[in-house]
Amino acid sequence: MYIRTVLSGGCCLALFAAAASAATLSKADKQFMVMAAKTNMIEAHEGQLGENQASQEGVKNLAKELVQDHTASYEELSALAAKTGVSIPRGIDAARNRTIAQLVHEKGAGFDRQFARDEIAAHRNAIAVFKREAEHGHDAAVKAYAAKTIPVLEKHLHLAESLAKPAARG
Repeated sequence: MYIRTVLSGGCCLALFAAAASAATLSKADKQFMVMAAKTNMIEAHEGQLGENQASQEGVKNLAKELVQDHTASYEELSALAAKTGVSIPRGIDAARNRTIAQLVHEKGAGFDRQFARDEIAAHRNAIAVFKREAEHGHDAAVKAYAAKTIPVLEKHLHLAESLAKPAARG
């Protein structure tokens, strides 16, 4: 009976600590975490489309890397969200995402061109947001997550840019 009480109390303390941590996070840090979760899920989903619909091997390779990296990033963010008590999205409505909806209907070289353009735009935007969080965020753990993710996003951007020219000719 004593062990059950201690464990129960420990669970309550852990929940209280997470709630207190969420309360101390700034609104901007919480918004960043939600945006990062959505970005990771969208990029992983687009990567899955690329693995299935691209014609060029380089585009397929980028797509596979997007799935792996953004899935890992989402998992890391989920752990951080659990520690801080922040609620992040657990899924996306792919049908309501304009970029995904457009990519679904493309195949082959047309897909390759559109995919490269979309990845360039998405990663430029994400890099700017992640850099802003890394530099101006309030929570050290959230800032560290953002800073750690920037080089991965930059790598994706460079890969997409290198594919954009050949894909545009295809």
